[in-house]
Amino acid sequence: MSDPGSKGMRTLAVCADDFGMSPGVSQVIARLARAGRVNATSCLTNASHWRTSARLLKDLPNAVDVGLHFNLSEGEPLSLELRRVWPQLPALPGLIANAHLRRLPLTAIAAEFAAQHAAFVEAVGRSPAFVDGHQHVHHLPGVRELVIDALGPASSAPAIRNTGRVSGPGFGIKRALIAGTGGKALQRELARRGIAHNPALVGVYDFMPEAAYKKLMKGWLASVPSEGALLFCHPGAADGARDAIARARVVEAEYFASNAFADDLLEAKVNIGRVWRRI
Repeated sequence: MSDPGSKGMRTLAVCADDFGMSPGVSQVIARLARAGRVNATSCLTNASHWRTSARLLKDLPNAVDVGLHFNLSEGEPLSLELRRVWPQLPALPGLIANAHLRRLPLTAIAAEFAAQHAAFVEAVGRSPAFVDGHQHVHHLPGVRELVIDALGPASSAPAIRNTGRVSGPGFGIKRALIAGTGGKALQRELARRGIAHNPALVGVYDFMPEAAYKKLMKGWLASVPSEGALLFCHPGAADGARDAIARARVVEAEYFASNAFADDLLEAKVNIGRVWRRI
């Protein structure tokens, strides 16, 4: 990683999501983290490969933040409370609709958050450095309040991924949906409560394999504000069953491991580093 104090440089946190989804995804993320190409990873603790994958986190550099990727939209719940309501987690469109209609089983979801958080602590041996949501579910109405409340006082709470300021190129409709389905409301609440979060978010695209990821990255790097941004990404191997973005994971993994990524960072005057701020 570059020196974050370098003159004229901006800072980008690079977070690889979905650690624990499959052995190949976890192994690729761990390899990139050890190489300094990503400095954060977000973990799916309800995934079937979580416990075995967690061993790979033990020897990561101290500069790598390990967080909880709260999941309400894929797989099965961990908690008995939510399994009674949803034996299988619902697809994202229905989850979003029910959140905005105030029809979510929030008591059961609170129990599920506690279960996924406990599974993280049990496997990693410490609390997560940050919390976010698989498919950004942590910002949905009702869910965002219970997540923030569960994490305790701002002075001791982990950082939370801000999805309210989505910058750069990519899938414009998706960027608007992320901000509009709860991102902007979450950003206001994080600022109001003084909870550490990323100033901006980049990395949105449609996951099509033919997408020119390097070109998108150059646009994301150009859009990083002076106060920094977080890039969320999904590098991995194509070994996950029913993984809709398997090919995109391979494309991303190859790019992050390449000299091209290092060259693009240097050209854009962007360092990899932490960007959590109480603003």
